[in-house]
Amino acid sequence: MRDSSTDQRAVGFLLDLIDADSAVRIRRRIGAPRPGGNRRRAAHAALKLTPVPSSVLVWILEEDDPELNAAVYGHRSADEPMRRAVLRGMPFGPGRTGPLRVDTVLRKHAVEPPVPQPVVELGLVGALRAATAMGPARQAASMVLGQDDWRTVTAADRERPLPGYARWALSVRPDCPPSLRERFGSHPKFTHRVRRAGVLAGSGVYATAHGPAAHVLTVLSLGPALFPARVRDAENALRPLVRDHLGDREEAWAVLAQLLDTFHGTAPELIMTAGAIA
Repeated sequence: MRDSSTDQRAVGFLLDLIDADSAVRIRRRIGAPRPGGNRRRAAHAALKLTPVPSSVLVWILEEDDPELNAAVYGHRSADEPMRRAVLRGMPFGPGRTGPLRVDTVLRKHAVEPPVPQPVVELGLVGALRAATAMGPARQAASMVLGQDDWRTVTAADRERPLPGYARWALSVRPDCPPSLRERFGSHPKFTHRVRRAGVLAGSGVYATAHGPAAHVLTVLSLGPALFPARVRDAENALRPLVRDHLGDREEAWAVLAQLLDTFHGTAPELIMTAGAIA
């Protein structure tokens, strides 16, 4: 296979879905290196170079690990609310409370931006209700930090629907609760806007419905080390396809490795195509 770390990570993610003995034999056949000993360190290094949907960064933050939080803080796809939440030690994991330890380097050198003036003057909900353009709406929405704030916003919208700009700005936040996002809209234009913002329904949907396959699989290959709780859905979605269309057939895996770079479809389409050709 091509000597590319991204290709190797993509194929490696799929090889981890079959039994270890077959994976060793197939790696030898297609020229894929064996995985290194420190997968977490390798995943950290790969994350710095890999563009990821915004939801993936939230999946990493849900691990509530100070070291991983620092990696998210420094990622080019991280937005201001993520960075602010990291600096404040906000937990993201379901049901977790209390501040997290902040990475030492961030604590010493990173500076949280000022709170937007409308939020200072009107409070969070007041600033959201006062937003009559996207700029102010984004500013106010950027201060929704943590589960308590999302509950406050949800209650406010139930009491009286928030303005359209505020709903828009909140809906494209990757940590917006799905139930609240559903309240905001379901029109195809709305869902398209959300998807363009990098908001994913889950790793299973990402694995099966997004492309190109090489990039999706490369992102998912970071999961076992960086977002293990979330990546399981992707593994469970792809494992039956790998078993049925590739299995332990060396030729099928060799075809998949050859197709990977130029294939524009989804991972399931790649797997089925490689299996059919072989």
